[in-house]
Amino acid sequence: MKKILIANRGEIAVRIIRTCRKLGIKTVAVYSTTDKEALHVSLADESVCIGPSQAAKSYLNMNQIIAAAEITGADAIHPGYGFLAENAAFASLCQQHDIIFIGPTPDTITKMGDKAEARKTMIAAGVPVIPGSKDVIPTVEDAVAMAESIGVPLVIKAVAGGGGKGMRIVSDLDDVAALYRSARNEAAKAFGDDRVYIEKFIKTARHIEVQVIGDGKGEAVHLYDRDCSIQRNNQKLIEEAPAVIVPQSVRDQMTGSAVAAARDIHYKGAGTLEFLFVEETGDYYFLEMNTRIQVEHTVTELVTGIDIVEAQLDIALFDNFKLKQEEIKIQGFALECRINAEDPAHQFRPSPGKLDALHLAGGPGVRHDTFLYENCTVSPYYDSMIAKIITYDSTRERAIRRMQAVLAETVISGFKTNLDYQFRIIQHPNYISNLVDIKFLEKNQLLEEIR
Repeated sequence: MKKILIANRGEIAVRIIRTCRKLGIKTVAVYSTTDKEALHVSLADESVCIGPSQAAKSYLNMNQIIAAAEITGADAIHPGYGFLAENAAFASLCQQHDIIFIGPTPDTITKMGDKAEARKTMIAAGVPVIPGSKDVIPTVEDAVAMAESIGVPLVIKAVAGGGGKGMRIVSDLDDVAALYRSARNEAAKAFGDDRVYIEKFIKTARHIEVQVIGDGKGEAVHLYDRDCSIQRNNQKLIEEAPAVIVPQSVRDQMTGSAVAAARDIHYKGAGTLEFLFVEETGDYYFLEMNTRIQVEHTVTELVTGIDIVEAQLDIALFDNFKLKQEEIKIQGFALECRINAEDPAHQFRPSPGKLDALHLAGGPGVRHDTFLYENCTVSPYYDSMIAKIITYDSTRERAIRRMQAVLAETVISGFKTNLDYQFRIIQHPNYISNLVDIKFLEKNQLLEEIR
């Protein structure tokens, strides 16, 4: 009997526990003092308090998590996403204590987490990248020279970036120096790493990602693609699978590039390669690789019938890579809306509180991943995402209609959420017609406050 400690909380911890139960694997939940009554704590076979409410003292406390694993006799640790999921030091610490880290090796996490290094790796693997610097830009003078060589618009990006932090778009060459310094300062504060690089800015594109799973020995497969173009401040709101706008010939090239890269780096477990796809030309460019399971893995599971968490466990715990590319097929269409405890009428500020009423609409083709239960409390200490609502049907049109019905029926009260905001997006004629790119919300006046 194997036992896994889940170094996470919320809906992803609940999600992992449910697959472990299906497989007969025991689970250990870790929790902060705030999360003592959380759903993942109730569902796990064992639980250990690892610190106070602040994430830095609990869910990011590597030594406490390792101690909890050793005390409970856990064979492995699943990091979920966020927190320590892409932390090479934590993956190394697990190895040092003979605990299996369910994910890629520390070296892979380091290589792909460094965006400049990942870019070089993709170039070596023959994957298309956005024109720009081949390495980090160490000085203002270098930044100005690079900007002059590739032209505006361009984007300055933090090597360790994410969520739009350490990123500056340059429209005028006279602004390069100031925006370079600004990006480095923000990156240093956010990530403890002020290194940046420069790329040509692609104004209009789709955000397409390819799900890959590798055995760590040079074999890998893809689970096709997702369209994650509906974003606010570089944060995804709605995700779809498959990316129906991508022509089959381009899909073959993109998924082939992703698999080639995963094989080249001997990738282990579930990961995602993100691309920008320019619809007008059919060109695609590598953005970054996420060395973990994604929030939006749910839509891929529904269209392929593959439990991605189960695949992670098979590879990490049992060295069992069951997936064969020729057997992986897409059927139907899935759509995910992220539901956040936030107030769209006031700059989307977080809106924690006690849940006083909950009704999650059900029916065929409806899935909810959430940690909510009636009278639970949503804490101000952690990410504001409280649920993911996923619908599945034979076509995109039918899945959207199903989502409209589900959002209209769903009730989450006691605090503000973005339910109505999501409903507003998926009812927009341009969304329904799939006239979408990464600037969709701006172009369709969907960023303003809702009154």
